[in-house]
Amino acid sequence: MRGVRQALKLLPVFQQQAASSLSAPAVSGAPSAVLQQARGLFTVPPHDTYSSSSSSQAVQQQQQLREQSTAAMPLFARGRTDAENQAIIKKGIKLLGTPMYLDMQATTPLDPRVVDAMLPFMTGQFGNPHSRTHYYGWESEEAMETARAEVAKLIGADAKEIIFTSGATESNNLAIKGVAQFYREKKKHIITTQTEHKCVLDSCRWLQQRGFDVTYLPVQKDGLVDLDLLKSAIRPDTALVSVMTVNNEIGVIQPIKEIGDICRSRNVFFHTDAAQAVGKIPLNVHDSKIDLMSISGHKLYGPKGIGAIYLRRRPRVRVEPLMSGGGQERGIRSGTVPAMLAVGLGEAARVAQKEMAADTAHIIQLEKRLREGLMGQLTGVELNGPHNLQQRYPGNLNLSFAYVEGESLIMGLKELAVSSGSACTSASLEPSYVLRALGVEEDMAHTSIRYGMGRFTTVEEVDRAIELTVNHVNKLRQMSPLWEMVQEGIDIKTIQWSQH
Repeated sequence: MRGVRQALKLLPVFQQQAASSLSAPAVSGAPSAVLQQARGLFTVPPHDTYSSSSSSQAVQQQQQLREQSTAAMPLFARGRTDAENQAIIKKGIKLLGTPMYLDMQATTPLDPRVVDAMLPFMTGQFGNPHSRTHYYGWESEEAMETARAEVAKLIGADAKEIIFTSGATESNNLAIKGVAQFYREKKKHIITTQTEHKCVLDSCRWLQQRGFDVTYLPVQKDGLVDLDLLKSAIRPDTALVSVMTVNNEIGVIQPIKEIGDICRSRNVFFHTDAAQAVGKIPLNVHDSKIDLMSISGHKLYGPKGIGAIYLRRRPRVRVEPLMSGGGQERGIRSGTVPAMLAVGLGEAARVAQKEMAADTAHIIQLEKRLREGLMGQLTGVELNGPHNLQQRYPGNLNLSFAYVEGESLIMGLKELAVSSGSACTSASLEPSYVLRALGVEEDMAHTSIRYGMGRFTTVEEVDRAIELTVNHVNKLRQMSPLWEMVQEGIDIKTIQWSQH
């Protein structure tokens, strides 16, 4: 990790020089020095950023420093050479360079501090944390328990209530199937919403095939759950209510405290998929009366392949394990816990708690800049989800662009790594079920783009995203006969299209 440390020391020099060329207002909040330095790892300013000095010697020194820092960076963080750029061909598409990453809901890069914490457990500290008879096991177990405590601290839980899993998908399966099967003799009804993550919906369908009754609540136009509908859906045999904290497609923040109050008053367990929320917004499982919570490592700048589930101890929640084995993790999740990944998750949780206020201020600024930049330069742009940032996580901006096709737009934005709201299958292309549940018309659902911003996203990247999106939307609209009709004042919704 020496290279990352060296890069962190050198990059502030370049960031300071690059900052003078930006017209963006300063970010409110006070990010740590480490965070300010780390942000530069993911966007290295171009060579000509440093050529403004009148002194050729200064230019030469700056170029030398830049080359040293770039060489010291890990491959994921440094810019590519011209030769490398020419060789980037993926999925039959030739890319001019590494795209700017604006897909933070899909995954986040490892924070350099997380990599530093994990590195010893990739080499010398390789012991099995469940080995109780020698030093190697003891040191791994100690590190694992420290990580468990950090995860618990982030959500206001006790360390004994945290069970390590392989990720949020496993945690969701364990929560829903585990509770349902443990209490199946008396309670066989589950409540969830139509906009949950696919692993939650599929777990519920799995239970339906085994005789359980599942209620899928609709959501309102902004994606929020109707609390009155929830109250009326609860029955004497309801075992569990599962509602995600932050939606992965539109960023809506559900009123989990109110949902928790309702569930506790009706003696029903409350599970929330918080993969998109933990480390990004303040959460306290006790204040919100949450009984089970799913956590993902790679959604909060931690490693992939590790997650956790929070299981309340008082009042106690019981689950039936999904796997048989050695009885690790209090017999709830058998299998050797990868100490290296657990340490990474713990460090990511620690960093998230430290940086949350600064991250939020930074991301709010970026979201405002991106949203106003796109909607100010383009007409026919609709925001999917709540307009009120009190009800939407700002790092998730889902927009629909009228009179363009979403996949064509994404394919044209090869410099941007973004996601479409459409889900591709092998046989068909269907619009996002989340957007359809919001009542978004099918044609607009097909044109949605999700921009995901995070801790390491820069103002430069946002400005470039605005430029690229505006240019390509205008280009596609120039080729659209529908757009031409709209420009001529024709209301295309009144046209009766013939069927062939």
